[in-house]
Amino acid sequence: MIIRYFEPEDFTEVLEIESEAFAEHNPFIYMNFYEMNGECFLVAEEKGRIAGFAVGYQISAEEGRIFSLAVKERYRGYGIGTHLLETITGIFREKMLVFASLEVRLSNLEAQRLYQKTGFIPCWVQHGYYSDGEDGIIMKKRLCPVTRTALSDLLSKTPGSVIKPVYMPYERS
Repeated sequence: MIIRYFEPEDFTEVLEIESEAFAEHNPFIYMNFYEMNGECFLVAEEKGRIAGFAVGYQISAEEGRIFSLAVKERYRGYGIGTHLLETITGIFREKMLVFASLEVRLSNLEAQRLYQKTGFIPCWVQHGYYSDGEDGIIMKKRLCPVTRTALSDLLSKTPGSVIKPVYMPYERS
């Protein structure tokens, strides 16, 4: 399995996974994400098939938002969601973002366990977040131990320092 950037040819398979995983369905939003935030649209590919995807974007100077993460039902339980989550948060780290956030349905205990296992903490409940009236839990993860400003100040005082990317694409043969 490899995690790579989304390509337009992946669109049909991503939509299949999206419609399988989510009650709310808006196929065109994914193409918009690709056009506007291609570096934060990832797919997990297993033997030439798309097994899952993750989509995120930067919402402020310090925070990235994971808009959507889904794994095809038959591929769940193999760590694909974890690797997608780690890869997208790695991209956020590369951008020197301090936090990652996401929302999850109150009823989606499996996803909540995944997010907590990877360091996300529940912050608050947003009542009626979803169009069907279900509440959403807003979760956040601290990506960097210092703020962007503090890091910038530190680097300016250390001539010749280089930030090395944390992001490493996950590949398994």
